[in-house]
Amino acid sequence: DEIYDSLDDGLENQKMLLLNEVKSDSSLLNTRFFGIGNFTIDKTALDEDKKFKDRYRDTLMHMPNEDENEPVRMLESTFERQGTQYRIKLITSMVEEDDQIENLIIYLSGLYLVLVASILLLNNFILKKVWKPFYSLIEQLKGFRIEKNDPIQPASTTIAEFELLNQSVQLLTKKSIDSYHAQKEFIENAAHELQTPLAISINRLELMLENNEVTEAQSIEVAAVLDNLARLTRLNKSLLLISKIENKQYIEEESIHFNHLLQQVVSDFQDFAAHRNITLDLVENGRLEKHMNKDLATVLLTNLIKNAIVHGAEDQTVTIGISEDSISIKNLGQAEALDTSQIFKRFRKSAADKRSTGLGLSISMAIADKYGLKLIYRFTEQHEFLLVFDLRS
Repeated sequence: DEIYDSLDDGLENQKMLLLNEVKSDSSLLNTRFFGIGNFTIDKTALDEDKKFKDRYRDTLMHMPNEDENEPVRMLESTFERQGTQYRIKLITSMVEEDDQIENLIIYLSGLYLVLVASILLLNNFILKKVWKPFYSLIEQLKGFRIEKNDPIQPASTTIAEFELLNQSVQLLTKKSIDSYHAQKEFIENAAHELQTPLAISINRLELMLENNEVTEAQSIEVAAVLDNLARLTRLNKSLLLISKIENKQYIEEESIHFNHLLQQVVSDFQDFAAHRNITLDLVENGRLEKHMNKDLATVLLTNLIKNAIVHGAEDQTVTIGISEDSISIKNLGQAEALDTSQIFKRFRKSAADKRSTGLGLSISMAIADKYGLKLIYRFTEQHEFLLVFDLRS
């Protein structure tokens, strides 16, 4: 529309100049063909053009320079000269539609690419700088460990929203650390305070049994109380261990050679296994090494091997296999599979084993979860506990 408006104004101005020129040069009235002036003037009948109005239209005209027809804008009008009516036609070159569309596509595409490049530049440099405090806080949160007592130290920022976020995160982590330390202290104090009266009670009852004045019936009752106190002591220690594992209080870690550790644990259990007429068979099919806490690694293997011995059938073999990424412990026991949905829950134990606390496998699962290990139970002809290691962590 703007192009047409501009061309039409130009043609109108050209017509006015030409009509003024005709007044002084009547030879122009004989211009029959478009030439240098890009106009023609022809006589026309007066009756035919009484109501004629200026008319603009597009048409084609042969252009010698390109040897083809090109679009032009034409103005047709009439005027009177010395009683004679004339028709005047004026033309001017106009933009070719296909060239215009092609150029628009090129320049709009270029503009789009510039806009995209500007957005990327803005995002990578300006916005990245603006969001730097936020990403710094995220990185600190990824590495935050409540057991290490290392509070979050966010970067300073002038952005109100980020400053509010920093304050909220600092407050939240501080409360979490304080709660963790309070819980840790409570567990340690409770376990310690329980151990003392339990030990005193056990010692006094043992002294009572040594007293010859105690009758046989009283001795039986005192022995039963001692058994319960001993179980309570083991239960207290087991619950304390689970709490410490779940609260991530075992921070110290080292590279553990599980082949050596298994040899040591198996050696420690030889007498206990022999007492139950059970043979321990250690099969080494590869070397296994993992970075973890040594005490927890020992507890993990001890619980699994002890469980296999306690629940294994007498005069049978407990097979302990180790490969490059797993440890397998198999034993012959009851002829049916255990309930996999229950065996790793706390206080789940064999009804026949009254001395067990029912926490051994729960402790093993807690240690496995802490280090990203998979503790799997399966049953074919034997009961098997398979410990699968993720050596990438």
